[in-house]
Amino acid sequence: MSRATPVLSTRRQTRQVMVGAIPVGGGAPISVQSMTTTKTADVDGTLAQIYALYGAGADIVRCTCNEEEAAEGLAQIVPRSPVPLVADVHFHVEMALAALEAGVACLRLNPGNLRKPEEIKLVAAEARDRGVPIRIGVNAGSLHPDLYKKYGGATPEALVESAKAELAYFAEVGFEDVKISVKASNVPLMIAAYRMLAEQVDHPLHLGVTEAGPPPAGLVKATAGIGTLLAEGIGDTIRYSLTADPVEEARAGRQLLEALGLRERKGLDLIACPSCGRAEVDVIGVANAAQEALDALNLPLQVAVMGCVVNGPGEAREADLGIAAGKHKGHLFIKGKVVRVVPEEAMVAELVAEAEKLVKEGIEARLAAAEQGAEAEAEADRRALLEDRGVDANRSQERIEAIRRRVGGS
Repeated sequence: MSRATPVLSTRRQTRQVMVGAIPVGGGAPISVQSMTTTKTADVDGTLAQIYALYGAGADIVRCTCNEEEAAEGLAQIVPRSPVPLVADVHFHVEMALAALEAGVACLRLNPGNLRKPEEIKLVAAEARDRGVPIRIGVNAGSLHPDLYKKYGGATPEALVESAKAELAYFAEVGFEDVKISVKASNVPLMIAAYRMLAEQVDHPLHLGVTEAGPPPAGLVKATAGIGTLLAEGIGDTIRYSLTADPVEEARAGRQLLEALGLRERKGLDLIACPSCGRAEVDVIGVANAAQEALDALNLPLQVAVMGCVVNGPGEAREADLGIAAGKHKGHLFIKGKVVRVVPEEAMVAELVAEAEKLVKEGIEARLAAAEQGAEAEAEADRRALLEDRGVDANRSQERIEAIRRRVGGS
């Protein structure tokens, strides 16, 4: 009997905007964004970072446009970029207009910083005429003072009202090509704000926990907020805001979408057991070495590193490829089937070599190339380990018998 794949909540239906060639919302794949940390006037440096972000999985990249030199830099960067670029604009309407002249694919405006209605409508009209979308980027840390006063601080209601007020200005000039974010560094606040906004508008939503901080805490906070909403079907494009190399943001965003089954796997997904007393090798060391070696190849595989052959191939049977440790040897398996037994010192090298063959030749071909006797040897090692470590170390059979006596005697 085949097992049904669990599914997340149904994606929220939205209108769609086009950021360059990347569709956002309207059922399009959820896109990954990041932002450059270079001075935009540094054309070569910024382009190098954009290409690095693209290589790590970014679909859209944002660059600051805070001065004339930055806008001029964008004019040179846009035609050479591998991804659509969003201009980040604060305070100065002239910079928004200059970014449009530079040919960017989208603008990001913060309603808390660009406040004059006539300037907001001017930018929206110009974007409308050029077919360029705008992200309304509400931030809990930069709300309009009137909203702070009205709600007594940054609340979900305040963030949503800020976004809807900006939408109203856009509507006055007939501009609807909009995506929205209501970010906060407080995860529960961020989640509540997006849930509220999702009920009131049909625009695509850009998810993020702003100022999440450095990893690992920043990764945890961002994943808690973004992942929760994605699992509920809310969100159309995402950005991790980490105090780190932005390449880590793009990689984390891509990995989250792959983990949730929202994007096809593009790179490595390495799974590993946490180790236990049955492990015959340094599982952490082997996993780290395998991660480093396979990351460099960027193969679209799920690879498992398991500490022992007792449960390893079975527990990781859904992995494309894996290796489980026996006594001074490793049992290489594909989709749970042991195909070869290798020396302990060659475990990582053999795993990497098999990964390359698997991508090149395919699963069926590699299963057909399995060594005779590999499964029998793995089973012998499994039984030997069970005898050494105790068949019932957790006293499970004893507990089962006690349960039966209890139930049978009631």
